[in-house]
Amino acid sequence: MNKRLLLALALSAAVIGLTQYFFPPAVPPKPVATQGAKAPAGGAAALAAPAAAPVTAAPGLADSASAAIAPDTATIRDRLATWRIANTGAAPVSITLPTYSALDASGKTSRAVELVRPGEALLAWQLVVKEPTGNRTIDFSKVPFATETIDPTTVRYRGTVGGVTLAVTYKFVADSFLARVGGEVTGLAGPAVLQVTLPSGLHSAEADTLEDQRHYAVAVKPTRENAKSVAYTDLEPGEKELLAGPLTWAVSKSKYFVLGLLTMEGDRPFDEVEVTGGALTGKVESRVSAVLRQQLDGGRFRFELYTGPQEWKRLVALGRDFENSNPYGGWLQGIVQPFARLVTRTLLWMHESLRLEYGWVLVLFGIAIRLVLWPFNQKAMRSSMKMQAIQPELQAVQEKHKADPQKMQQEVMRVYREHGMSPFSALSGCLPMLIPMPVFITLFFVFQNTIEFRGVPFLWLSDISQPDHTFAIPILMAASAYALSWIGMRGMPPNPQAKMMGYVFPAMMFVFFWSAAAGLNLYYFVQNLAALPQQWLISRERQKQAG
Repeated sequence: MNKRLLLALALSAAVIGLTQYFFPPAVPPKPVATQGAKAPAGGAAALAAPAAAPVTAAPGLADSASAAIAPDTATIRDRLATWRIANTGAAPVSITLPTYSALDASGKTSRAVELVRPGEALLAWQLVVKEPTGNRTIDFSKVPFATETIDPTTVRYRGTVGGVTLAVTYKFVADSFLARVGGEVTGLAGPAVLQVTLPSGLHSAEADTLEDQRHYAVAVKPTRENAKSVAYTDLEPGEKELLAGPLTWAVSKSKYFVLGLLTMEGDRPFDEVEVTGGALTGKVESRVSAVLRQQLDGGRFRFELYTGPQEWKRLVALGRDFENSNPYGGWLQGIVQPFARLVTRTLLWMHESLRLEYGWVLVLFGIAIRLVLWPFNQKAMRSSMKMQAIQPELQAVQEKHKADPQKMQQEVMRVYREHGMSPFSALSGCLPMLIPMPVFITLFFVFQNTIEFRGVPFLWLSDISQPDHTFAIPILMAASAYALSWIGMRGMPPNPQAKMMGYVFPAMMFVFFWSAAAGLNLYYFVQNLAALPQQWLISRERQKQAG
C-alpha cells in the first residue's frame, strides 16, 4: 500500500474518530373538547413550580369570584394527540401521542408517548408588571380560571387577580400537534413581560434513556441568525446561559420529540430565553430551568405551540426554519446542516416515490452514492497507480543527488513533468476518496435524530435507528472493509506496514461502529460492497501494468 492510500485511510479514520468524539387517507376525526375531569391535587401549581422572576414582588391574590371556581381540566383529543389543560393556571398539563409508542429497556413498545414528566406541566405562565410602586409578579398557577368552550377545538380561560383580568385561549389544529395560543391582559398599571416556564426536560420514551438524555437541549432561532442550542450536558448545576433575542422560536427537545413556541408572522418576537442547569440526578444532566420572556404588545400575546415528533416534513411545513429546531453538527453546523437537509429530503423522497422500506432505501442510496463517485474514485486510483509507477525513478534520483539538495529537487521536478504529474498529485489523488465523507458524517447526525427511522425494522434488524445487538451488521461492515483493503493491495509491492493496516483499519471500523445505529452500519457496508468491483478492476489494471 503506497503513501497516498495510507494517508487516505488515516484521514478517513481521523474524521470518523473525531465525529464520534465530538458528537458525542381516511378523513381524520375532528377534535372533541370535554370538561369535568378532576385535576391533580393542587392544580397546575402543584405540577410545575415557575422559575424565579428577574424581579421580586408578592403575587396578587385571586378575586373572590375566581377563588370559588373548582379545579378541573379540559381534554382535547384528535387522532394524533390528547391534550389536557388545567383551569388552575390556564396551563397545558400534558400531551399524549397515541400514534407513537414509548419503548422499554428491551426496545419493546410499552405505552403511548407522554411528553411531560410525571408531576410537571407542559407550560406555566407568569407576568412581571412594571408598576409605579415597583415590579409586581403575577403567577397564573395561583389563579383559578373560568373555562369556556368556544367550539370543539377552542377553549378559553378567564380569571382575575388584584384588579387584573387575564384571558388565555387555545385553538387546536386537527391532526397537526399544533395549538394557537393567544392571551389578553387588562387592568395593568404599567408595561408587562410574559414569562413562559418550559418543562425541565421532556419525558424520555426511548429504550436507551441515557442516550436520549444526551440529546436534551434548548434551541432558539434568532431572527437574523442560524438556529443555536444549549445542550443540557453543557451546563453545570446552577450555571446560567442567556439566549438573547429577538427570537422567532424557542424549543425544548429530546432525541426525537420537541416542544416549540413559534411567533407568528408580523408579531413581536420573543425577547430571550434563560436556561439554568438543574441538579445532577444521573450520569448526565437531564434537568434544566428554562424561561422564555416576551414583552406584551398592547396587553396581548400570541404564538403557536407545537408539541410532537421531529418529523422533517411536518417541521418544514411550519416554516420559519423550524426544521432546524434540531441544529445538526454542533460547531460543524454550517457545513453539516445543508448536507443534512439534502440527504434527508432525498431519503424521504426515495421512500415515498419508490414505496420501499427505509432499509432498502439506504441500500439503494449507498449504491447510488458510490456510482456517482465512481469517476472521481477512478481518477484517484489511477493517480495512485502513476505515483507507484514513478517511485523507483524518484528514489533513484534522490539517491543519486542526495549530496546536492538543489539538484535533487530539480531532477525530481523533471521526473514529475515527464510523467505529467506534480508533487501534489498524491494529495490531489486522496481528495476524491474523501468526497463521500460529508454524506457519511451527515448520516451520522441524521440517524441520531430522524424520527422517520425510529422503530423501523429491516431483515433481522428490529430498529435501524438502534445498534444491532447481534453485532452482525458491524461485523459485516468490518469484513467488507477488509475485503476492500485486501483487493486494493493486489499487484502492489510487498509492504509489511500496508499489510498490517489492512487488518488494523477494519478492526478500527468495528470499534467505531459497533454502538452506532444499525442503519448507518448498513449504509457503510453497502458502500464497501459497491466499491469492490471498482477496486477489483483497478487491481487487475495495476497487475497488467506490473507484468
